[in-house]
Amino acid sequence: MASEIHMTGPMCLIENTNGRLMANPEALKILSAITQPMVVVAIVGLYRTGKSYLMNKLAGKKKGFSLGSTVQSHTKGIWMWCVPHPKKPGHILVLLDTEGLGDVEKGDNQNDSWIFALAVLLSSTFVYNSMGTINQQAMDQLYYVTELTHRIRSKSSPDENENEVEDSADFVSFFPDFVWTLRDFSLDLEADGQPLTPDEYLTYSLKLKKGTSQKDETFNLPRLCIRKFFPKKKCFVFDRPVHRRKLAQLEKLQDEELDPEFVQQVADFCSYIFSNSKTKTLSGGIQVNGPRLESLVLTYVNAISSGDLPCMENAVLALAQIENSAAVQKAIAHYEQQMGQKVQLPTESLQELLDLHRDSESKAIEVFIRSSFKDVDHLFQKELAAQLDKKRDDFCKQNQEASSDRCSGLLQVIFSPLEEEVKAGIYSKPGGYRLFVQKLQDLKKKYYEEPRKGTQAEEILQTYLKSKESVTNAILQTDQILTEKEKEIEVERVKAESAQASAEMVEEMQIKYQQMMEEKEKSYQEHVKQLTEKMERERAQLLEEQEKTLTSKLQEQARVLKERCQGESTQLQNEIQKLQKTLKKKTKRYMSHKLKI
Repeated sequence: MASEIHMTGPMCLIENTNGRLMANPEALKILSAITQPMVVVAIVGLYRTGKSYLMNKLAGKKKGFSLGSTVQSHTKGIWMWCVPHPKKPGHILVLLDTEGLGDVEKGDNQNDSWIFALAVLLSSTFVYNSMGTINQQAMDQLYYVTELTHRIRSKSSPDENENEVEDSADFVSFFPDFVWTLRDFSLDLEADGQPLTPDEYLTYSLKLKKGTSQKDETFNLPRLCIRKFFPKKKCFVFDRPVHRRKLAQLEKLQDEELDPEFVQQVADFCSYIFSNSKTKTLSGGIQVNGPRLESLVLTYVNAISSGDLPCMENAVLALAQIENSAAVQKAIAHYEQQMGQKVQLPTESLQELLDLHRDSESKAIEVFIRSSFKDVDHLFQKELAAQLDKKRDDFCKQNQEASSDRCSGLLQVIFSPLEEEVKAGIYSKPGGYRLFVQKLQDLKKKYYEEPRKGTQAEEILQTYLKSKESVTNAILQTDQILTEKEKEIEVERVKAESAQASAEMVEEMQIKYQQMMEEKEKSYQEHVKQLTEKMERERAQLLEEQEKTLTSKLQEQARVLKERCQGESTQLQNEIQKLQKTLKKKTKRYMSHKLKI
């Protein structure tokens, strides 16, 4: 059953106290109870640029995230607000509002870079909020994106020859979509006299300069990082909502009191986020829910606190350890539930119990396969197999004990009248032995006719009969009607019958042993079968992810090449025009000179 959310307002998720980042246990507790998939939207930007207003709008509230009204940064750390997704039933919209970047009171950009990196790592849509146009100043303020290669690793152990730039080439495979929101935008959207859409304006602003000078590289670096790292990019422009003097009361104003263009722009932004922001997904197609987001937060914050770089691969592996352990317990609980519903001990035969076990085991493996991921070296599946084997052996032992108890009880009920008759001396008379043997055969027949005695039926009976051999022999020897020869023959007959029963028991034990060996082989094959099917699915998923990543990289390379070719083409056209002008001038001078001659 899906958990309900009762967050009436935002709560600090990652505290920033005296330059130290710490996860808030109360916020993590809220996350741990949310089982639905999550769409995570994070917003970052310089302080006092109106980030919180947009997040409150996404939450469907006028108040929530602190807007503040001074030049001081109002939000500290990263704040979280979980609300039901307005357009995706069964999903949770997680809004992350971050402290303003570039706060002069902090005096240290180190924490800003970590806040920026955490917002990228935790979100499925990353919103960068800034004022005015996308000019070089705006790009300089976005230098945090260029630091991501120093703040994040995609792999826990990169190849020896692989540097940060090469490792960052994989960022596009797990980075969020990028949305740039431009506030108080007052210019006309155009380039070279041609009107542009906001998205075209963003693309135009991210064009690279030709050249290899330090100035060119500084210009290109943030643009190149945005283009390379983020798989999808979007831009929104916003007019100023009200006169500057009323901005402090923005959260109190009704939409009718705001600029109509601004109101529509905010509505378009919210609609896009609701419709296009994806569920937060990890490598392998693993959708993030509350406990998984909790694990990511802890892994990343702990890495930063210990002086390490947050690593996507490590975060996924740490999450896998937790989830795979839980998957084993979930599978075992399912097995026990299935067996509890199906098995009635004692079973008539060992094979009946093994068939029930195999069916329950198969379903338990399915539960584990569905719930587990990144099971390195299949350690958790091996643990599951070992626990299932033990459960099977425990059931077999319980089955034997239940059968022994049932059979012992039956023998007590069926044979106790015969024992009383023996004590009364009814068979201690001439001809008594044959009467005793006949009564014994009748009671054995009655015992065999009783249902559900289980696997120990014959062994318990033979053990009982062996314990009564001295009584049987005493009755035989005191029977005066039988000759000595007949008594000898009867003794041999009883011995042969006992030997045959023992041989049959040995054969039955061998059959049971063979059945257990066959069951172990079937269990192994079932694990292999389901694991192989899962690996095929994961392989297809991996190929799809790699194809998307490769396509994104190739598209970016194609855009860079196209821009370079366009630049070279423009330069070539300029050279041709210069040559044409020079030729025209020379031709004119030549004709003038010729006319004079």
